[in-house]
Amino acid sequence: MLNNKIEKILNEQVEKEGYSSSLYLAMASWAEVNGYAGIAAWLYKQSDEERQHMLKLIGYINERGGHAIVPAFKEPPAIQKSVLNMFEEVLRHEQYISQSINEIVALCLEEKDFTTHNWIQWFVTEQIEEEAQSQKILDKLSMLNESSLYVFDRDIMSLRNNG
Repeated sequence: MLNNKIEKILNEQVEKEGYSSSLYLAMASWAEVNGYAGIAAWLYKQSDEERQHMLKLIGYINERGGHAIVPAFKEPPAIQKSVLNMFEEVLRHEQYISQSINEIVALCLEEKDFTTHNWIQWFVTEQIEEEAQSQKILDKLSMLNESSLYVFDRDIMSLRNNG
């Protein structure tokens, strides 16, 4: 059974994961209409993955006797300054989500909710991977100039499949 503090923080994470999905969906749409089909495909998959994270949280909250609340999500930015700026935002956002997951871990320990602590470790591992992949993309982008974005756009599709 979840206590009120754990249920509240997990419901807050539901909102963050849902916003993440919306954010990446908006970024995908921007990339698509600007001719970056590969980048758009990567972001669409990322959006789907974040939605799955939200559903995983909802399922856990309800399974543990809580009540998952699906809030409205704030509207993400529809326009990006550049591909580089967009991926810098992706990394910042993933770092924000990692910090949020860490706050859940800390509260679980404080509240002695070892069941949720054990369960949330999947998200800890996932965030390590998300940040590493975002940094890898930024590292690759730093090697490019604008004329190289065509090759990058084509090659990014393989990053989702190869980690």
